[in-house]
Amino acid sequence: MKILVSACLLGTPCRYDGKSKPNQEVILLKDKYELIPVCPECLGGLETPRLPAEIKGDKVIRIDGYDVTSNYTKGAEKTLEISKANGIEIAILKSKSPSCSNSQIYDGTFKHNIIDGKGITGRLLEKNSIKVINENELEKL
Repeated sequence: MKILVSACLLGTPCRYDGKSKPNQEVILLKDKYELIPVCPECLGGLETPRLPAEIKGDKVIRIDGYDVTSNYTKGAEKTLEISKANGIEIAILKSKSPSCSNSQIYDGTFKHNIIDGKGITGRLLEKNSIKVINENELEKL
């Protein structure tokens, strides 16, 4: 079985801060599954590193006020294309990410406040019947 995985969880330095968030439990899944790494933000044309962004209403806004919604939407659409081409039924995506999250996001104030919500890619994959979990929910595999 193939599983779509946020590339940062596999050690790829593609996060906004130029770093990764390697998760050993996720990395070890390679022994059991074929892991397909993606970074929706990079697929959407954003460079690494980049200014942090958060979802505010129906937009994704960088800390400097610039609207990057179109980049996030493009990245989500490309991630969905990759998912469909690979027959993906489940994705493990980065929690709290404005792209990837499946349950909680930052509130758009850049004050580290967390609220219930989904990232742009997480939402699109779920809308297309792909189960999305985060790195803290591996028991749901």
